[in-house]
Amino acid sequence: MCGIVGFVGRQGDALPFLFDGLKRLEYRGYDSAGIALAGQGGTVSVAKAQGKLAVLEGRLGTLPRAVPLGIGHTRWATHGRPTDVNAHPHTDCHGQIATVHNGIIENFQELRAELVAQGHRFVSETDSEVIPHLLEAYGGDRDLLGAVREAERRLRGAYAFLAIAASQPDRIVAVRRSSPLVIGLGDGVNYVASDVGAFLPQTRRALVLENGDVALVTPETVEIQTSEGTAVHRAPFTVDWDMRQAERGGYPHFMLKEIMEQPQVWSDCLLGRVRGDHIEAGELGLPWVQRKDVRRLQIVAAGTAYHAGLIGKALIERLARIPVDVAVASEFRYQHPVLEPGTLVVAISQSGETADTLASVSLARHLGAPTYAIVNAVGSTLARESDYVVYTHAGPEIAVASTKAYTTQILVLTMLALELAAERGRPRADLVRALWSLPALGEQVIASLASIVEMARRLAGERDVFYIGRGLDYALAMEGQLKIKEIAYIHAEAYPAGELKHGTLALIEEGTPVVAVVTDRAMAEKTLSNILEVKARGAEVWAVVDGALPHDWPVDHLIRLDLPDPLLSPVLTAIPLQLLAYWTAVHRGQDVDQPRNLAKSVTVE
Repeated sequence: MCGIVGFVGRQGDALPFLFDGLKRLEYRGYDSAGIALAGQGGTVSVAKAQGKLAVLEGRLGTLPRAVPLGIGHTRWATHGRPTDVNAHPHTDCHGQIATVHNGIIENFQELRAELVAQGHRFVSETDSEVIPHLLEAYGGDRDLLGAVREAERRLRGAYAFLAIAASQPDRIVAVRRSSPLVIGLGDGVNYVASDVGAFLPQTRRALVLENGDVALVTPETVEIQTSEGTAVHRAPFTVDWDMRQAERGGYPHFMLKEIMEQPQVWSDCLLGRVRGDHIEAGELGLPWVQRKDVRRLQIVAAGTAYHAGLIGKALIERLARIPVDVAVASEFRYQHPVLEPGTLVVAISQSGETADTLASVSLARHLGAPTYAIVNAVGSTLARESDYVVYTHAGPEIAVASTKAYTTQILVLTMLALELAAERGRPRADLVRALWSLPALGEQVIASLASIVEMARRLAGERDVFYIGRGLDYALAMEGQLKIKEIAYIHAEAYPAGELKHGTLALIEEGTPVVAVVTDRAMAEKTLSNILEVKARGAEVWAVVDGALPHDWPVDHLIRLDLPDPLLSPVLTAIPLQLLAYWTAVHRGQDVDQPRNLAKSVTVE
């Protein structure tokens, strides 16, 4: 993984599109990049480089121009270190076939040994390189589509790849096995990419490849088949968001832009779903029969979405009194889960392409449980493979570290909790009405946080930081510590504040930074006593506190927020935690939007 682009035209120059498309996919995170063109003299021309696209740009002069067929890739290393040699595209022994690949080939060692025995020469450490050699073995220089179908029978794993051959300069063959691929439909030219953003400046008409599809893409046509050769139809759609939404708009980083625009996207998320003192249940995408019959919810998610799920658990249990379990998606399917009748599996994802979450949904459906997706990306695999879906309407999120997608997930879970509560005779009309106050309150919170820049400057010099909270605040603390790890590269740990005395206090000494979250009013007195415990041992404390709480807080850096009912506070409290991480990373001189070793959409297990 991580980004794929392809161009096939009647005429023209593929190179400018391929490089621009890779730039538009930079937000996904990568450590090397490359481009291959169906060049001249019966071979494929390749340029690739470790590092950012600026390094690759300096090598593009070696490629021919006016070539209307090519593929490109940004790689996030899984097999083999980030190096020029391990970068994609990879080629066969004679440089006639080139491929780019996302995902993992699970049986690559077996295939590689077989191909080496046949005389094939490998140059990289990657699993990906077996693909062009396998295509060569099956005669891909003569019949690329036929070779791909043969190779598909041998490959095991979750992946997507594009293949081109110099001898067939009018076609790209695209394969999707779990990892996403979309095709952009043009006039005398077609595009292939792992994300629609790569080709939006050229076309808004697109079609999504489904799992198992093999597509033959030419300048005029797109033919989709199964690996056995059976023709299938995929309906095109029109992409409804504007590239201007994905531009920085004067902000120094996408992450800051996305933090600042949260109040607006909250309005988008609530629109049509909250009317007066009730939730428009039909707008949540979950039929009445499922809401009525659900006796237990099983949430599966990864990373930031998992933390949103923890908040959802607290809200649903408190408001609707329905038991909720939350599982890390990468662990869920290996735990032999028990999904009793009446269990609804709720999968949460920003991209809708997270491999672990998709595998969890597949298992749930195999076990006969209904599945419900909370997702931002329309048309994503998770949206299509779940029984029911609700979109968060956060718009394109470019920074790798999630902000607005996370808070809109919390909003959707809040609406779900309120609707389930109402159907069980526990309505909270006051909370429903208060939902529409959140966008304006969000603007006020953002306007009040100028002091956080200097607070972050102090934190930027630290190597370790602890985050503490209780109840909902513990879930918020978990997301806060993840953010500062992701982008500022500071070691951070989150703990339920009451757990400090069971071992972690041994690590608190003079000057140890501790970030305390105190917005759950029912637990505030308890959290205050935990703050006093760490202060007594010399800790330096940053605190995010509900302004309605009366205490003279014994902390070093105080952020007071005017919050509504604590059950509606998580989306607002998330903002100072996001900004603290953002400004800490900026003060440390880090690449905020593209943190090292991370990808926006994790499509490998």
